[in-house]
Amino acid sequence: MKRTVTKSVFCLAALVILAGCAGRVRYPAYYTLNLPAPPDPPAAENAHATLAIREFRAPTYLRQGAIVYKTSPEQIGFYAYDRWALDPRDFVTNSIVDRLRASGAFAQVKSYDGSRDIDYVLSGRLEKLEELDYQGGVKVQVAISAEMTGIRHRKDRLEQCGFGDWRGQPARCARRGPEMNRTMQRAIEKLVTPMPTSLATGAAGGQKDQK
Repeated sequence: MKRTVTKSVFCLAALVILAGCAGRVRYPAYYTLNLPAPPDPPAAENAHATLAIREFRAPTYLRQGAIVYKTSPEQIGFYAYDRWALDPRDFVTNSIVDRLRASGAFAQVKSYDGSRDIDYVLSGRLEKLEELDYQGGVKVQVAISAEMTGIRHRKDRLEQCGFGDWRGQPARCARRGPEMNRTMQRAIEKLVTPMPTSLATGAAGGQKDQK
């Protein structure tokens, strides 16, 4: 009888422990980037060229959903429970489409659908989107590169549109979201600001390529 009571007490203790573990189950937290909406585009009286933007590419490790951090230049880590709610490639592509539409530099800006009734195609790559957890505090690094290729009028011309590479200021983990937003915004602005508007206004006129 004593053995039976001891066994029952042990089973009850095991159930209590299991219940305690179940209460500490951690679920993934999902994050997204949030940039200010671009201004309304100005009247594009001199803009005639059209532009299509391909979906931006990214390294494999940035496409796995988990937010990335680095503890050294050579070591990449992944947060187990902090994940992106939206594919960063989609976010960057849509943000650049919106900002180039707002620039008024082109008569039309759209996502690339394979058609060739356009003047230019912008192809880009999200190079980096990660936390840097070394060298004195947590920082955020975003790097974006892109190139614009003439399709209709300047078939051999290749325009390098820039390389946005920004490291945000050191931030606590609680401020990671705002700092990542600011760093992404700066990288995109650095990329699209030097956009060659002279090509946009002159493409429809069939001008000759400049050597």
